[in-house]
Amino acid sequence: MIPVPAPAGPGAFVHPALFYRDLDEYVTGVGGFVRTALAADEPVLVAVPGPRLDALRESLDPGGGSGITWTDMTELGRNPGRILAALQDFADRNPGRPARIVGEPIWPGRSAAEVLEATRHEALINTAFAGRPATVLCPYDVVGLAPAVVRDARRTHPTLLERGRDLPSPGYTGLGGPADLDRPLPEPDGPVARLAYARGGLAEVREYAEGWGRRTGLTPARRGDLIMAISEAAANSLSHGGGKGTLRLWTVDGPAAGVVAEIHDDGRLADPLAGRRRPSLASAHGGRGLWMIHQLCDLVEVRATESGLTLRLHVATP
Repeated sequence: MIPVPAPAGPGAFVHPALFYRDLDEYVTGVGGFVRTALAADEPVLVAVPGPRLDALRESLDPGGGSGITWTDMTELGRNPGRILAALQDFADRNPGRPARIVGEPIWPGRSAAEVLEATRHEALINTAFAGRPATVLCPYDVVGLAPAVVRDARRTHPTLLERGRDLPSPGYTGLGGPADLDRPLPEPDGPVARLAYARGGLAEVREYAEGWGRRTGLTPARRGDLIMAISEAAANSLSHGGGKGTLRLWTVDGPAAGVVAEIHDDGRLADPLAGRRRPSLASAHGGRGLWMIHQLCDLVEVRATESGLTLRLHVATP
């Protein structure tokens, strides 16, 4: 029997990881969580990978599926940087009511880069939802996922649901998240195009990226997305990153085939949630550029270190 986490009290936030070993454990644990929320007349968002979504729908219907917002996490969370805003938007649509959310951002088959950014997302949930009456349950396939992924789940979740027990996680690292998530990015394997730019050079950046992009397998629409994302990142360099930066471009083959643009500058990331939550229309600033980059790209890797800020923007080819 998998325990159901206690509902969040007034102003409380609950963020457990649910460790499951097979589909039966999954349906029992997540299904119990959802049924408890429905019985309390609490809004429920279920954002999990498609096959798991189908299994939950079957177990909760007929009669149990009404009142649930269903989302395929393989679509919503292809870029993990988009997930947090969707969870917050759901909670915001139900003001004054505790929100119940199931979010499974990591599943077998994710690339190492995607897993790391999804782990960063899991850590940032604790900061983004602090003080809000909500419960976010995060299932983890402890059989299909690498041990290091499960270890990181213990570090990003305050509580664990495992083998019939609901316990505090001794490995939880607090609101700041694990300190080693900014581990060095691997160097590309093949040829790399490079352009240094400075103030007044934004048009040159766009032209250079456009010319390079035409020689890749990107469709015109996706190439346009990449150029816009690069332009936003370079503009941030010129405004907030010391007035200069470096653009590198390369292609990737294999299962994660696509193109990568890397922008490095002397900037700092003062707000770790920048780009991961929807910027206010009333704000004169507040991460609109980084927000747009996350919407345009299939993956955004962020590294904020003493040497500056690095963004790696991934766009997949067909």
